[in-house]
Amino acid sequence: MKKTTNILFAGFGGQGILFAGKFVAYKGLLEGKHISWLPSYGPEMRGGTANCSVIVSEDPIGSPIVSKPDVLVAMNLPSLDKYENEVVSGGKIFVDSTLIERKVTRTDVDVYYIPATGIASEKGINTLANMIITGKLLKEVEELSFDNIDAPLGKVVSARHQDLLEVNKTALQLGYDY
Repeated sequence: MKKTTNILFAGFGGQGILFAGKFVAYKGLLEGKHISWLPSYGPEMRGGTANCSVIVSEDPIGSPIVSKPDVLVAMNLPSLDKYENEVVSGGKIFVDSTLIERKVTRTDVDVYYIPATGIASEKGINTLANMIITGKLLKEVEELSFDNIDAPLGKVVSARHQDLLEVNKTALQLGYDY
């Protein structure tokens, strides 16, 4: 098992990119790991580009910048186009195949095509494609796990939206089971 995992979540503003990243960061924190969560978004916010660097490590973290991700979550085509070649050899790329029709061209990475937006729409949870793809991430990235998802969800789902805890858990489970 690797000591440090560099994850880049990328997509459009409004897709829950920062929320998914914050969930993974809190999960690492609550499991006693060192974490870094660095959001970045274009000036447009909703509809503009958004990405989020998350580092989960056994060791203290020197820099919060993820320039060579071990794991890329691409929720739109511009994100896949921009970051596909930045992923380290042997890394993992998670693609929302509902929104991205092209295939990853690299052969030195593991690729997971998850129709997250389609599944979310089909299940009537349109805003939770981010958590569906994150569920798959928790299954496939060995440094992470599906255990103990309640506490970090409690941290990222605001007090006035506690009714959304269960539906977020459902979305994570859908991705995990995909």
